[in-house]
Amino acid sequence: MKFSKTAIVLAFFSVVFFTFSTTSFADDVTEYINEALQYYKDGEYSDAVDSLNFAEQLIQEKKGSGLEAFLPKPLEGWTAEVATSQAASSAMFGGGITAERRYNNGDKSIQVNIVADSPMLQGIIMMMSNPMFATADGGKMERINKQKALVKFDPKTKSGEVQIIVANRFMVSINGQEASKKDLKDYAKTIDYKKMAELP
Repeated sequence: MKFSKTAIVLAFFSVVFFTFSTTSFADDVTEYINEALQYYKDGEYSDAVDSLNFAEQLIQEKKGSGLEAFLPKPLEGWTAEVATSQAASSAMFGGGITAERRYNNGDKSIQVNIVADSPMLQGIIMMMSNPMFATADGGKMERINKQKALVKFDPKTKSGEVQIIVANRFMVSINGQEASKKDLKDYAKTIDYKKMAELP
């Protein structure tokens, strides 16, 4: 696969700009960027792109670790599993990062998932901006901590989901099994959406 010099230069400077916009960054990130620059100077454009993708992946992983801080602590009576996060480079699924954590209380189970900077969010944002479409399958639009939330719950199966879009960049999903609607909303209320919206 061939890449134009212009494409390589734009990709390089986009990564550099994003990297220096953070307060700190790992040495291995700068090493990959420097490696990409050397490949570019040597005319090895495919290798340059690979190195930039590695650098982007590491930066996204750093952002993913930051997202974990927004995952709620277990509510009273609940236990929480270890929080995890992962990142996909722009070469995979268009990029984006996720952080998630599972909570348990007897037979009850809730999973909180945060997705950030994924192109796939645009379709969900469009859906939630149209209440008639968003609630077509039984969901209900509500306000949780001043955020617009789509709440779905089936009392027969004791399962449901709360979805919240934050600053058009983040999607918070709270999924529950053998749980109550109150359980789902209680976890949704513990998240600091205002602070999340201020993330770089």
